[in-house]
Amino acid sequence: MSELSRRDLLKGAALAGLGVAAGGAFQPAIAENIDAIAHPDLAPPAPARRQTMRRVPFERHATVRIGMVGTGLRGRSVLNELLGLENVKIVAISDVVADKMAKATKMITDAGHAAPATYGNGDHAFEELVKREDIDFVYTATPWEWHVPVMLAALNAGKHCGSECPIGTTLKDLWALVDASEKARRHCLHLENCCYGETEMMVNRMVHDGVFGEMLHAEAAYLHDLREILFETRDEGVWRRAWHTRANANLYPTHGLGPVAWYLDIHAGDRFDYIASVAGPERGLEVYREATVKDHADPKWQEHYVTGDHNTSIIRTVKGRTIMLQHDVSNPRPYTRHNRVQGTKGAFEDYPPRVYVEGQKGGERWATIDSWKATHTHPLWAQLGEKAKNGGHGGMDFVMAYRLVQCLHEGLVPDYDVYDAAAWSAPFPLTEMSVAKGSAPMKFPDFTRGDWDRARV
Repeated sequence: MSELSRRDLLKGAALAGLGVAAGGAFQPAIAENIDAIAHPDLAPPAPARRQTMRRVPFERHATVRIGMVGTGLRGRSVLNELLGLENVKIVAISDVVADKMAKATKMITDAGHAAPATYGNGDHAFEELVKREDIDFVYTATPWEWHVPVMLAALNAGKHCGSECPIGTTLKDLWALVDASEKARRHCLHLENCCYGETEMMVNRMVHDGVFGEMLHAEAAYLHDLREILFETRDEGVWRRAWHTRANANLYPTHGLGPVAWYLDIHAGDRFDYIASVAGPERGLEVYREATVKDHADPKWQEHYVTGDHNTSIIRTVKGRTIMLQHDVSNPRPYTRHNRVQGTKGAFEDYPPRVYVEGQKGGERWATIDSWKATHTHPLWAQLGEKAKNGGHGGMDFVMAYRLVQCLHEGLVPDYDVYDAAAWSAPFPLTEMSVAKGSAPMKFPDFTRGDWDRARV
């Protein structure tokens, strides 16, 4: 976890050896090679005879057999959704904490399923899990630094895979996932639950039905008071707070950006072009530590937080649309992902959800979304109804799990692919680079290598 010296950064010395975080070790985003810092849009040479994973359907699976890596709070939450679906079998699970695997095993057997095989012998036990021939999809809900190693192992073993967010934290890792997915001819997905929220799916239909006219601007955010969770001595507190000592960046861009990317047809006629980022001061975690950590011998007092509390970025797309992207998890405030769109005929803003369409009754004032539900509620939400709303995060977790399994059952093209996964996570390293260079614009890599302007199936 040591920082690079200034000499190494400027000369590029020793950077080539850093490579992909194949062992789960933290690699700072700024520790790209010197060309990637100056030109983050540069793509590595395309592998010979590469084939795109865009518009590639899954094989049909009568029963979807899943291996799960990471059975903590998030892993067990998604496990609960999967156990509520028909023709799904949890074949194997892996975790470094035996107690968490025991809890997951009990959930599975309590649901009437056979006990899964368990893999808990060391940090790399998942490498044996992914080799099993009776697994169709590997799902990972590990700490962030292990997402890439787990998925590379899965892809190298010929398995489809998916991850919680962010899917990767450096451009090298994101390119490694793209190339591994293409080589294996297996999907590598960012399982972004917010894309499947009831409101987000309805707004996406409204956007594509032209309700708001031509799209001009959108806003996406993750503004969530996580201080209590970050300072816990268990679960996410064990590892997530540490990221605030490592990178001055937007650490969690995808919850707001995933749905907005769908609204703006990113990789279906447009793509992210460049991003400029500014970070404010770091104070929230220090203030919280002062108020809650009374024992000054506690190791938390040795931590130096570097992530600016409020990171604000502007993304410009190739077509000239703009996106404001924000992150703050260190201060008291109501939760919001913004989820805003502005078009030539009207606008939508969330938290609370409200709509304005030019010429609507009542003049230039916000209206509720209630009148739009009858015409624009997504069919998945209309079909799943109250069952979805009993799922996690207001139902979006259940709809996400249902849709993934549906695509695997029916042999459908997934709703998003490895290129979306890479682009949605790329603001993590790009905002760190931008902030470090005085908010200079950073070009987005074209992870599709030129295939972004064709419509999805």
